[in-house]
Amino acid sequence: MARIPRPLVRPAAAALCCAAVLAGCGPTGDLGDRPDREAVQRLLDGRAAALLHRDEPAYLAGAVPARRAAERQVFRNLADVPLAAWSYRVVSVDGGDRPAARVELDYRVKGYDSAPVAAQESVRLGQDGDGQWRVAAEGADGDQLWEQGPVRVVRGTHSLVLGTTGTASLKTYAADADRAVPAVLRAWGTRGWGGRIVVEVPASLRNMGELLGAPADAYRDIAAVTTGEAGGPASDAPGGRVIVNPEAFGELSAFGRRVVLTHEATHVATRSATAPGTPLWLSEGFADWVAYRGTGRSAPAVAPELARDVAAGHVPRALPSDAAFGTRAAGLAQAYEGAWLACRFIAEEWGDARLVALYRAGADTRRVLGIGTDELTARWRAYVERELG
Repeated sequence: MARIPRPLVRPAAAALCCAAVLAGCGPTGDLGDRPDREAVQRLLDGRAAALLHRDEPAYLAGAVPARRAAERQVFRNLADVPLAAWSYRVVSVDGGDRPAARVELDYRVKGYDSAPVAAQESVRLGQDGDGQWRVAAEGADGDQLWEQGPVRVVRGTHSLVLGTTGTASLKTYAADADRAVPAVLRAWGTRGWGGRIVVEVPASLRNMGELLGAPADAYRDIAAVTTGEAGGPASDAPGGRVIVNPEAFGELSAFGRRVVLTHEATHVATRSATAPGTPLWLSEGFADWVAYRGTGRSAPAVAPELARDVAAGHVPRALPSDAAFGTRAAGLAQAYEGAWLACRFIAEEWGDARLVALYRAGADTRRVLGIGTDELTARWRAYVERELG
């Protein structure tokens, strides 16, 4: 997650959501008075095949008539998205008065996803006049980009940008991403990712909130987020997405845009090495360290909020807690700045390679740095005071 870097705005301006839409299927059959799991699976398998083969009539055949207009729009909104795979797995079926199925949807974008993007969704089933079961409604924790409008696609050297805004706007995101990814490759290498990212650009902050299944205000001061599960072998890690807040991103300078996308691309690159116990001060600080590495920006320029605290005699007593990185947490800017300074300190004291090794080792400071967390914290506090005082 990248907050809005305040010093980077123009003077005039101050874990799993990316998933596809669940629909019905192509060939349908009479499932009786109550749908069973195998029959629902066949229903959705046919629909998935129809989508991948761009067979609109077959895609719509599994929806009840009242649902078909909406499904037709979704089908057409997906026309330009280069899908390599799209499949459903029925988790459970409720055959009550309102029959429904809980379904896991997996999809991959061709050339970018080594593993599927996954989502859990619920589909309500209804019978048509001929007694056949079809999809009557669907629901998930958040909208999908293709539910918000036609998805336009722009390809960059290191990026694929999917958005519901104009193509010209999407090209600027691709250009920014293509400048960001090489910085991540220099710092992290290619291990654990393919050196390319997929960026989703909704039309507004409200649309971003809908994609993430959260109130838009929760992300007002967040320029972009990265979605996707962390941990596990790279080949098994579900695909991730960088989702942009177009309103906040539009207020950034060219340098600020590069910092934000480099930060998010770092999260994509490090996802397979991010363990459940990796502290956020390391994951967020490392992403900022990569983003600012080699830019020549001074510590007070990158960490102005923390610098003001230090000038007032308030040096942080501990490394930022995970809770400090909540989107609505007080002192969010100071948490990011302190985390960045922690990673900057480690790189200066032990070298860039040791910082990377610490990340891959799940923050085992004793094994990688030869000191415990208490000593690291004490030395970091002295470094913060020295750099910002």
